Amino acid sequence: MDQLNYHHLRYFYAIAREGNLTRAAEKLMVSQSALSSQLRKLEESLGEALFERENKRLVLTEAGKIALDYADTIFKAGDELQATLEQGTRRKLQVLRIGAVATLSRNFQLAFVEPLIDKSGVEIVIRSGSLGELLKGLKHHTLDVVLANQEVTRDAENTWHSHLLDDQGVSLVAAPSEKREEFQFPQDLHGLPVILPTVESKIRQSFDLVMRREGLQPQVVAEIDDMAMLRLMARESRSHCLVPRVVVQDELESGELEEWHRLTDIREGFYAITTDRRYPNELVRILIESMLETRKKKLAERAKS
Repeated sequence: MDQLNYHHLRYFYAIAREGNLTRAAEKLMVSQSALSSQLRKLEESLGEALFERENKRLVLTEAGKIALDYADTIFKAGDELQATLEQGTRRKLQVLRIGAVATLSRNFQLAFVEPLIDKSGVEIVIRSGSLGELLKGLKHHTLDVVLANQEVTRDAENTWHSHLLDDQGVSLVAAPSEKREEFQFPQDLHGLPVILPTVESKIRQSFDLVMRREGLQPQVVAEIDDMAMLRLMARESRSHCLVPRVVVQDELESGELEEWHRLTDIREGFYAITTDRRYPNELVRILIESMLETRKKKLAERAKS
């Protein structure tokens, strides 16, 4: 195989994105015949056809789909490198791009970025989405770090690193009531109206195991996967709510909610997911180290108590 010509690859990328030779040629400001010739040279270099014609349309072959995925990564990484160097030499502005799982506690997200809030020369961009979507952004270097409440295992294709930043206790919370003093866990949960995380949550799975072991069946009135909505429901509902303490810490401190029982055997982990990069964002290291130091102090305090 000949050495890859990135000029030819850029032409292929434009054709694949436009889905049409004419539009790609117009975008690149070259003739259609010249573009077709460059594509043919790339295909000869790779030894594979990248497109096939279907009803006068250009459709990617399997080799074309693989080439497009690699081209997408290459050009996005190039754009990132250019932006990184421009920020360092021209604007002196550091940009931190964070992906946060949509259902993740907002309090945890705030605690993570707190050391950089209002810091001169730093811009923080936070995008929410599903874990799969965010990991794709991390892989293509459009995100610097992903915050999640589950560990991601590295594999042959992806060098994920899951940094456990914190693990929070899970509590059963409800509005203040005199009945709190009489509440007995777990027996009083039988038939009690409760609001729970959805069954995909590790918290819920652990809670369900306890209920099955004890032969108890609470009355589930709502199942919610979004922690912000779980927090609102805990505040507005008369039901008891199973939630990580960090999610409702403000309500517990103000007395709007009370902790009826702390489940010592159930905890939720909070992770920062990173991947190997030639030009890592230094701000990610700073924030991870800050959170790890805080966690170290918490563990020391927990060991004393």
